[in-house]
Amino acid sequence: MYERLCLYIDGEFIDGGGRREEDVFDPSTGQPIARLPHASTADLDRALAAAARAFERWRQTSALERGALLRRVAQLTRERSDEIARNITRDMGKPLAEAQGEVVRCADILEWHAEECRRIYGRVIPPRQANVRQMVLREPVGVCAAFTPWNYPYTQAIRKVAAALGAGCTMILKGPEDTPSAVVAIARLFHEAGLPPGVLNIVWGVPAEVSRHLIESPVVRKVSFTGSVPVGRQIAALAGERLKRMTLELGGHSPAIVCEDADVERAADLLATLKFTNAGQICTSPNRFYIHEKVYDRFMARFIGHARGLKVGPGLDPETRMGPLAHARRLPAMAEFVDDANARGARIETGGSRVGDAGYFFAPTVITELPDDSRVMTLEPFGPIAPCVRFADLDEAIRRANALPYGLSSYAFTNSTRYALRLQNGLEAGNVNINHFGQALAEVPFGGVKDSGVGSEGGVETFDGYLRTKFVTQMD
Repeated sequence: MYERLCLYIDGEFIDGGGRREEDVFDPSTGQPIARLPHASTADLDRALAAAARAFERWRQTSALERGALLRRVAQLTRERSDEIARNITRDMGKPLAEAQGEVVRCADILEWHAEECRRIYGRVIPPRQANVRQMVLREPVGVCAAFTPWNYPYTQAIRKVAAALGAGCTMILKGPEDTPSAVVAIARLFHEAGLPPGVLNIVWGVPAEVSRHLIESPVVRKVSFTGSVPVGRQIAALAGERLKRMTLELGGHSPAIVCEDADVERAADLLATLKFTNAGQICTSPNRFYIHEKVYDRFMARFIGHARGLKVGPGLDPETRMGPLAHARRLPAMAEFVDDANARGARIETGGSRVGDAGYFFAPTVITELPDDSRVMTLEPFGPIAPCVRFADLDEAIRRANALPYGLSSYAFTNSTRYALRLQNGLEAGNVNINHFGQALAEVPFGGVKDSGVGSEGGVETFDGYLRTKFVTQMD
């Protein structure tokens, strides 16, 4: 059974009840599988009032109690992981094993925040006079509005909810209407774990309408958004006009550099695996591959072989290694990248077209011999397309990697400490991965630079966006 979709406001699960609704589709078939109710204006106002009311109590709840609740949700997440993952596969499309990995990793995220929220410390500043006490307190900022994307629906929501609630804030969360089951499951788990009414509220609707209503409300003190750069700019403008703090994790167009001294086969295997995970629908997916000319042929042979060997199919098929794209609109977007590459004289080494007539399947695609100003080299494909080009000098590769306005993640492979240092210092990205993919763990910071975002959602830095600083001075 697919998740029963609903709103969650002030501790109450609310079905359609005459509200506007929209279809939710299975991307493996293109057929509807459920109806999702939209929040009315009255629903949004009720959620705002509930979150404001709950904040006065939740902010006074001890960090030990908040952490205990997060641990209970972590335990429930593990217990229900198979059910939650199956529903993610049905509405998002990713292979079941990938969905299960996503859900289980979220238990770790919850447990980490449960521990770290106990370590939100202030400090005492030595005074200039003996009868003065100077203290710095860190307090929860208040009601938060969060907006999460469809590609990792459980992970992206849990990261925001765990940080906000752990810090003592309350939250109104608008999840992705295309892949809603994971967010409804989160509401059910927190409800079962004993979260007080109003601390977490879940709403759905037309994204622009919901975001504007929530951000314009004086009740909301913090905005967190994960999604595309254009939408992020709109969210930032709304929040900035009202001087509200924000955390933005936006799109990327991550470069991957393979140096001449790298372990070429390992680099090809790791990069191919990451590139085609979730059908390339990851903001940190390696998207522009710069391969040193001395190892180019070896790398490409291995990389193309990996792409050709992937079994594409429905996510619930245990043999599937890459599922469909999440939306029908992604198919023509992929075709436009391929058409532009063809028009510029590039070579389509494998893939390049839709797979079958049913569902939203697109073949793993590798493109070579294309210029840096081609569409796929300048715009994030957010799909299973890998453009690969040569380079002769590392400084040249770094310059080309930094040429775009994005700066979320980057990847490099080298066995030289000298090259590694140049890459660490030279790459303009919030996350630099050398010979390893170690980002997006609960305990490490995660965020972009340039057009790829503001702030961090990960590591101890994640609490900074949900806390305000208060200085207290007292004289006897």
